[in-house]
Amino acid sequence: MSKLYSVFVAILLPILFLSWQSCTPTQVVTSTNNTPKKDSTAKKTTPKTSMFPKRVDPDTMKLTPDPFSALVQMDTKYGAMKIELFFDASKHRENFLKLAKDNFYDSLLFHRVIRGFMVQGGDPKSRNAKPDQRLGTGGPAYKIDAEIGNHYYHIKGALAAARQGDATNPEKKSSGSQFYIVHGNPIVDSQLDKIERKYDFVYSPEHRRLYTTLGGSPQLDMEYTVFGRVYEGFNIIDSIANNPTDGYARPKEDVHMKFTVIRE
Repeated sequence: MSKLYSVFVAILLPILFLSWQSCTPTQVVTSTNNTPKKDSTAKKTTPKTSMFPKRVDPDTMKLTPDPFSALVQMDTKYGAMKIELFFDASKHRENFLKLAKDNFYDSLLFHRVIRGFMVQGGDPKSRNAKPDQRLGTGGPAYKIDAEIGNHYYHIKGALAAARQGDATNPEKKSSGSQFYIVHGNPIVDSQLDKIERKYDFVYSPEHRRLYTTLGGSPQLDMEYTVFGRVYEGFNIIDSIANNPTDGYARPKEDVHMKFTVIRE
């Protein structure tokens, strides 16, 4: 019996050893730079998406103005923008309507243009201005009391009043005629969260939606009076903002404006 057992062990053990070797994983073959070969069965990774929400095409963007708002149209060489003047910002609305009806703005220039920020006009000195003339100091002999509220914001297309800095204008009074229209950059929610903490207020879901789809300049919120917004013709803002400018942010080619009152 012991002899049979010895013969069995001598024959079976080598067979078991060879079988065990055939079942162990083989080592991955690498190139000379130690980079593993790609596994054809590996799943493809999904590329990371941008941190910014998708912005809408400005040519297709139209907003519905409030039935109580006054409406004006601004004509430029690039086409027309339709603008809503907010009912609540009554002093600025009435002043803007008066100037528009008096043809104050006709033939004035956008004298300060900063792409990704805003386009500014309304200086009466810009009418027939020479190419190298410095602009931005003109206006009527009055200012308008600030009407800064926590419900009108610097979303792309916002119409707001220009003003002097806080050092000389602590009450944040507005220029009697100069205004700017926001061009802006893409905005994410964390930027709006920061503004909310700074000024202790909350953006509505609709304002957040507009900020993250249209973009804007929220760093100006609660600092300047917003008294209207473009509701049709956002692509015109882009055309003005894309103009090459000189060292003082004045467009090298003049961009004139003309206003027509649609509804008071």
